[in-house]
Amino acid sequence: MHDEHRNATKSSRTRSAILIAARRLFFERGYEGATVRKIAQAVPIDPSMVIRYFGSKERLFAAATVVDLQFPDPGSLNREEIGKTLTEHFLDLWEDEKRDQGLAILLRSAAQNEEMRADIHDVFARQVVPMVTRINPIDAERRAGLIVSQLFGLALCRYILQLPPIAAMSRNEVIESLGPTIQRYAVDAMPDTSK
Repeated sequence: MHDEHRNATKSSRTRSAILIAARRLFFERGYEGATVRKIAQAVPIDPSMVIRYFGSKERLFAAATVVDLQFPDPGSLNREEIGKTLTEHFLDLWEDEKRDQGLAILLRSAAQNEEMRADIHDVFARQVVPMVTRINPIDAERRAGLIVSQLFGLALCRYILQLPPIAAMSRNEVIESLGPTIQRYAVDAMPDTSK
């Protein structure tokens, strides 16, 4: 019984170590640059163990890029501060030391890979649109798209490209600059584009 528990614990630690190394390398080098051999070297283990635990590089990438945006319940939000709250939440997703790098890896890779673009579309459809619909069901998909354009644009410029003026902004400056725009997209009347 003790040996089974020890083996299960060791197996869990090995799987976790592979995922940690894979996330780091997928983020730093992209999908193509993060080979199974390089991931195994980073653990360090034999490359065959990576395949044993995950089956393939594709399945390892899928496990490394599971994205949960963990949105707060829209019903619990102060309607006057939705933009500020969502901006703060998004910054937390990127800046928390325990953050999951799945979204960062997908954003970095999506420009070059059709499958990863599909994953971003899935996150948008399954997580963002339903959340925005609960805030304001009128034209929710367009609202969600505009919100994501701002937040993902921020992530790209601040965390991935590290564009100096955006990367240098304090957290409060980002919230004060972006919050009102997100607020407008979430709750204000949308322009009539049918003309």
